[in-house]
Amino acid sequence: MRSKRIRFQDGTSTTWNIMASFFLAILVGSVLLALPVSSANGQGMPYIDALFTAATSICVTGLVTVPTYSAWSVFGQAVILVLIQLGGLGVITVLTGLMIGLKRRIGLGDRILIQDAFNLNTLSGLVKFIRKVLIGTFAVEGAGALLLMPVFVPEYGARGIWISVFHSVSAFCNAGMDILAEDSLCRYAGNTLLNLVTCLLIVMGGIGYIVWWDVARVLRNVKRQKGGCLSNLTLHSKIAVSVTVILITAGALAFFVLEYNNPLTLKNYSLFDKLQISLFQSVTTRTAGFATVPQQNLTNASAFVSMLLMFIGGSPVGTAGGVKTVTVAVLLVSAFAAIKNKGETTLFRRSISRQAVGKAVAVVSMSFLIVAFSTVLLAAVTEADALDIAYETVSAAATVGLSRNLTASLNLWGKLIVILTMYLGRIGPISLVVAFHTRKENRAVIKNPMEEISVG
Repeated sequence: MRSKRIRFQDGTSTTWNIMASFFLAILVGSVLLALPVSSANGQGMPYIDALFTAATSICVTGLVTVPTYSAWSVFGQAVILVLIQLGGLGVITVLTGLMIGLKRRIGLGDRILIQDAFNLNTLSGLVKFIRKVLIGTFAVEGAGALLLMPVFVPEYGARGIWISVFHSVSAFCNAGMDILAEDSLCRYAGNTLLNLVTCLLIVMGGIGYIVWWDVARVLRNVKRQKGGCLSNLTLHSKIAVSVTVILITAGALAFFVLEYNNPLTLKNYSLFDKLQISLFQSVTTRTAGFATVPQQNLTNASAFVSMLLMFIGGSPVGTAGGVKTVTVAVLLVSAFAAIKNKGETTLFRRSISRQAVGKAVAVVSMSFLIVAFSTVLLAAVTEADALDIAYETVSAAATVGLSRNLTASLNLWGKLIVILTMYLGRIGPISLVVAFHTRKENRAVIKNPMEEISVG
């Protein structure tokens, strides 16, 4: 009995450590951003706006109550960038990376924390995994910054280097914050290089590190393997890649059709620009938060498509938020299996465990409850349009950052509600994953009697 109790407490403490690490980072960031040196006018920012900015940065959401490009000094923007990087990688990952750099021993408790934070199935090779994550992240962000410099340096001079770095990190971490203008990237809607690089950074960050290494493994051994590249990937990677491609393609097609004749968005653009703007909108709703068209100008149909894509989000073990692509895929195939009265849930000719199905149900249910509860609360404290409120709360809970011009007009209670929504949206699914990641010994031996009920 004692060993069971110790393991249960380990899992519980892991959850609290992850939650506390994000909460502490928000508090420290808010204090730094409230300092006079962090504001552009040198007089200090109201604490609620500093707290909101710290929360949206560490939760890699991107909703802002004050313009990032004009409200903060270079020091303040640097603090925001550090918080974005911390939030994208995860505070636990960064701290572990520092311990590795300082040659400190990574103990068993630290390894369990890393395992649970990344939802990994083994304790072996965790130090190597963290090292690869950090090196891979900085390499991709560095390459993104270099590719963006031809866009920003000619226009902004030396400051364009800083803008390129900030934008690259923000895009890879799926934060959606920029230091260009209040209307995000609307001025660059027709800039193909900026669109392409930003989309690639968003997808690279959101697809998940596990997929990175799996794709690299397949490409290294492509000559020795039979079949196509997709068939040689693990089941997780097959689902993540397939669902990502389907969602991006379907989303782009939906926006292209629904906004084609909308004079406030696509109507006045060329066919090529309409296509790239539609693609960008589809990608950015996958929890990135940049915008090349004003979100308040979207048709109602496009707004609902955006909310659906935001709610789904990216893939597990990456920088994106949402309920995740793999989660939705597992939930859908399990639903169809139940409809067809099949005894097991299968994907790509592989069986999905009951625990995975249960986890998918729990994550989607919790996320939906967070959105529903936040929507009701926000509607109670603001007189905004219902669609704008729902768009705001889905964006906050899925850590996206797209808004229909509501964030900046929020009152104190509205800001607090959105802060809490962002925090729960970032922490909630992770906490559920940890809760499901318990050992078999923790399961109850005695079962309650079963009784049939009516469902549906």
